[in-house]
Amino acid sequence: MLAMNFRGPYRVRADRNRPDPEIKHPNDAIVRVTRSLICGSDLHLYHGMVPDTRVGMTFGHEFTGVVEAVGSGVQKLKVGDHVLVPFNIACGTCPFCKQELYGNCHEANPEATAVGGFFGYAHIGGGYDGGQAEYVRVPYADVSPTVIPEGMDIEDAVMLTDVTPTGYQAAEQGGIQPGDTVVVFGAGPVGIMAARCSWLFGAGRVIIIDHLDYRLEFARNYAKCEAYNFKDMDDPVVFLKKATDWYGADVCIDAVGCEASGDALQTILGKQLLFEAGTATALHWAINSVKKGGIVSVIGVYGPPWNLVPMGSLMNKGITLRGNQASVKRLLPKLIDHVMSGRLNPKGLITHRVPLEEVPDAYHMFSAKRDNIIKPLLIPPRAYAA
Repeated sequence: MLAMNFRGPYRVRADRNRPDPEIKHPNDAIVRVTRSLICGSDLHLYHGMVPDTRVGMTFGHEFTGVVEAVGSGVQKLKVGDHVLVPFNIACGTCPFCKQELYGNCHEANPEATAVGGFFGYAHIGGGYDGGQAEYVRVPYADVSPTVIPEGMDIEDAVMLTDVTPTGYQAAEQGGIQPGDTVVVFGAGPVGIMAARCSWLFGAGRVIIIDHLDYRLEFARNYAKCEAYNFKDMDDPVVFLKKATDWYGADVCIDAVGCEASGDALQTILGKQLLFEAGTATALHWAINSVKKGGIVSVIGVYGPPWNLVPMGSLMNKGITLRGNQASVKRLLPKLIDHVMSGRLNPKGLITHRVPLEEVPDAYHMFSAKRDNIIKPLLIPPRAYAA
């Protein structure tokens, strides 16, 4: 089959000779991919920021597809079902899955204890190949894969596998109260979605901070929020304090994670020397910009093991810090309703549609932020097969 093949940092190729996946367990399914996405988290892998990202791996944790085969233990799916597949690989029966913490499944990931299994996300995510391919093996097929509702656009469906629930959970973790001021750091797809979803929780004011003007303009139009370039500020924290009567925002959301720009020391330690698990610049700004007693929601990806974080400010200001991988399965019923009722338009974030054969070009474009790219969609050659 054709699949994306990681060859090292900044090097991917479209490999036409990858072996087709096979059913290895009675609860597996084989899915023929109809749409997949490149995520900002994939860029962390592409840039060499995530430990144990092995040469030969296929990335991609956001995809839809048609069920081609099922194992003998699969009861809920049948051949021919068109499904959206959440990025979480979850067993459904461990104590954490029973709490609906599907991103923390205790059984799906033999390589780590902190997080569950993810498609296409290095061996610290379990070593599962992902959906930037023509076919994918889907473990625990009766747990998370969800038949796409009748009448839902396939591009909306694929956006429900990660970016939409991740942005929604970012806002949910903020405990937003009616009238709250919410600041989102990062105008990538997740940050823009977090800003958009903040209104659903009753925010009275939403501000997004980034350093790329085209993304800020997109955020203004899509999320109907204020948007500012931190390069135009002497100090983003002072700017935000001044904008909130010197109290600080009620909620701050870090939607950037380990490759944040804006601080030279963090960049040297986290991106160049790799002495910490990425640059924690956005997290610093969030902690210092939120009000006393406020909430900081972390949805940006940080790898192990540690980061320079201002714990003194966190403690002395009485801040609540919340973060996790999005539990997609838990959020899907709400999000499907929001999409079908027209309250959310996930596919509106997609700016580029690229054949899977051109996946190296898509990664380069997304990484270099060319052509005003926000979210790239990949279309495999067999997407329309009978």
